Amino acid sequence: MRQFKTIDDLDLAGKTVLVRCDLNVPMKDGAVSDATRLERSALTLNDLAAAGARVCVLSHFGRPKGQRVPEMSLKPVAEAFAEVLGRPVAFAADCVGPEAEAVVGGLKDGDVCVLENLRFHAEEEKNDADFAAKLAALGDIYVNDAFSVSHRAHASTEAIARILPAAAGRLMQAELDALAQALEAPEHPVAAVVGGAKVSTKMEVLGNLVAKVDLLIIGGGMANTFLHAQGINVGKSLCEHDMADAAKDILARAEAAGCEVALPVDAVIAREFKEGAPSDVVDARAVPDDAMILDAGPVTVKHLAERLKDCRTLVWNGPLGAFEIKPFDDATNELALAAAALTQAGTLTSVAGGGDTVAALVNAGVHTEFSYVSAAGGAFLEWLEGKDLPGVAILRAA
Repeated sequence: MRQFKTIDDLDLAGKTVLVRCDLNVPMKDGAVSDATRLERSALTLNDLAAAGARVCVLSHFGRPKGQRVPEMSLKPVAEAFAEVLGRPVAFAADCVGPEAEAVVGGLKDGDVCVLENLRFHAEEEKNDADFAAKLAALGDIYVNDAFSVSHRAHASTEAIARILPAAAGRLMQAELDALAQALEAPEHPVAAVVGGAKVSTKMEVLGNLVAKVDLLIIGGGMANTFLHAQGINVGKSLCEHDMADAAKDILARAEAAGCEVALPVDAVIAREFKEGAPSDVVDARAVPDDAMILDAGPVTVKHLAERLKDCRTLVWNGPLGAFEIKPFDDATNELALAAAALTQAGTLTSVAGGGDTVAALVNAGVHTEFSYVSAAGGAFLEWLEGKDLPGVAILRAA
C-alpha cells in the first residue's frame, strides 16, 4: 500500500507548487549536453501546469559550497528546460529573497519558473530551518521529484517538507513504487545482481540483501575477493585480500538465511587491461598467476540466465566484468539481455540502478526493456543498504 501522497491527492489550481527536481545535468561549452534528467522531470511539471498550478522549480547544480559560482548557475539549464517542456520558463537569479519573490509572484496559473542554484547558499546542505522557511514562504505546496538527492537531509529535501503540505512527483512516485515492488513486497523467488570493483563499498548492500533475496549473484572485482576468500587463486586480478574475512561472513550469513550465492565458475582472463587484449576462458579455479580476471565466463552466464528463468523479481546494481572495455562486457551484456527478455515476456520484474549499472545496460541496449531503471546513484545504493532516506521518510510522514 502506498504510504505517501502524490500530486493526484492535491488541489493544485491557482496554487504555487515548489518542485524539488534534480537538474544536475552534464554541460559542455555552457550548454546542456544531455537533457535526460530534464526530460524525466517534464512529466511532473507539465501535469502540474495542466492542473492550473504555478510551478516553481528548486534544484542544486554542482558543488559551489555555499558560494555564488557563475559556471554553476542554473540559467542555461532553465533555457534548455523551456525547450524540453515546450513552454516558456522564467528564471530567478536567486532562490530566496526579493529576486525569487518577484519572479514567483509574477507567475500565472500554468506558468513555470526555475530558481537559482540552491547550493549558492551554505544553509541548503546544512538543512537549515530558517533557510527552509524562506523557501517555503514562496509557495503553498511542496513536491519532491528528486529521489536521487533524497538520501541527503537538506533544506530543500527534508526541512521544507515539515512546513508545507508535501507529496511525491511523478518521477519520485515511479521510483518508490518500483523499489517497493523489488524489495519491500516482492514476488519470490528474488534475485539480486551486485557487481563492481570493491567489496568494501558494497558490504552494507550485501549484508542487507542476503536476508531478503533468494539468489545473490556477485560479479566484477567483488567476485574475485569472494573467490580468494574460498582459497581460490585469482592471479593478478583486482582483489581486496584484506576483505576475505568479511566475504566469509557474508557467505555464512547467506547460508543461514537460505540465500544462494552465485560466483563465477569460469572466467575470461587477460594479461593486459586494454581494449582488444588477447583473452582466454579458463575454469575459475585455474587462473594463471600472471593473469587477471576481467569478466565472468560463458558457462557462468549460461547458468545464471537459466537460474533467472525461475525468478520473479530481479534487483541489479553493478556489472559482471570490466564492461567499459570490449570484449570484457560480454557477460554483463548476455545476462542483461536474458533479464530483459524475461521482463518483456512478463515473467520477471526487473529493477536496476546506479551510474555504472545504467551505463552497462545502455551498452547492452536493454536500458528501456527493464521494468524500471533508476538514474540515482547514492540514493539507490543507500536504499539497497536498507537505509531510511530522509527525503523519502518525510514524505511518508506527511
